[in-house]
Amino acid sequence: MSSSKLAARAIRNHAKYKGRNDLNIVPMIDMMVILVFFLLFTAVFSNTNILELNLPAPNSSVPELPKGLQLEIHVRHTGIDIADRNSGILRSLPMNATSEYDYKGLSEYLQFVKAKYPATTEASVLLESDIPYDVLVQTMDNVRLYQMDDAPLFTKVELFPDISVGDAPATGAAAAAGAAPAGAKK
Repeated sequence: MSSSKLAARAIRNHAKYKGRNDLNIVPMIDMMVILVFFLLFTAVFSNTNILELNLPAPNSSVPELPKGLQLEIHVRHTGIDIADRNSGILRSLPMNATSEYDYKGLSEYLQFVKAKYPATTEASVLLESDIPYDVLVQTMDNVRLYQMDDAPLFTKVELFPDISVGDAPATGAAAAAGAAPAGAKK
């Protein structure tokens, strides 16, 4: 008879607690709300700028610019050369003693060039192989605009906003080595 009482009690308990074995997802939802809140307030929001670049098509030359100044900035492992496509190098800015590029000198000389050719807005940034991406970005920033320190709130002024990117021409020694006669030894 005691077994029947136990069986009856088990049946009553099963009927009483029927449906109570579901998962409780309220704590999980609470954790998700806290995590979303935490991620939103710790996320780093960066201000990205998108620049339009005029890249030449493969196996084609850089498009011709109108008469006058055709500004080229050659970024080499030894420094930066500012040149005119027609007349050659205007100024060379070698790397300083700490092996850094002279961006201040680049900006100052480009301000001088802009004063002489105010209508010119185009420039080509030409890189040697294996130049770091950060160097390209800093060079483009200095070619595009400069920051006036004496103006209120550090006003930025445009220099040459239309930038094309390409490969730098070979230097004289490298070009001579590459153009050796077929029978000559290197």
